[in-house]
Amino acid sequence: MQLTLHADYAFRVLIYLGSHPDRPVVSTEEISRSYGISRHHLVRVVQTLSDHGYVKLSPGRLGGVSLACVTHSIRLGDVLRHVEPNLRIVECFDIKTNTCPIISVCGLKSVLGEALDAFVKTLDQYTLDDLLHRRKRTALAKLFAANS
Repeated sequence: MQLTLHADYAFRVLIYLGSHPDRPVVSTEEISRSYGISRHHLVRVVQTLSDHGYVKLSPGRLGGVSLACVTHSIRLGDVLRHVEPNLRIVECFDIKTNTCPIISVCGLKSVLGEALDAFVKTLDQYTLDDLLHRRKRTALAKLFAANS
């Protein structure tokens, strides 16, 4: 299973913001530079995170993005469900577009569904705060500073 870049970048944005708790806002340009990723794509990711209440957007020249809630309330499984709405691992997960001729007798769909549920349930056990323990937060901030 592979997540889209949209989901990957969403987690990266949250980690970046969580590792800078003393900053009222951070520019998308700064986040983009720190990770070496497309600012254009990042803006769409930030908008998705804002739409689901994970970040706040501050418009204007001095604006940027900030966390909209505390890190211990951001469940990784919830983030994934919001930014990766299409978690179909194989074609038969979507009855409307399925063309597999053996769907009525194949057991793969149920096994993959169980595996996907286990994956998301594991993410449900963790929060952004779990990724940002005090030592990690400091180490992350140093790494980001070195890449800026």
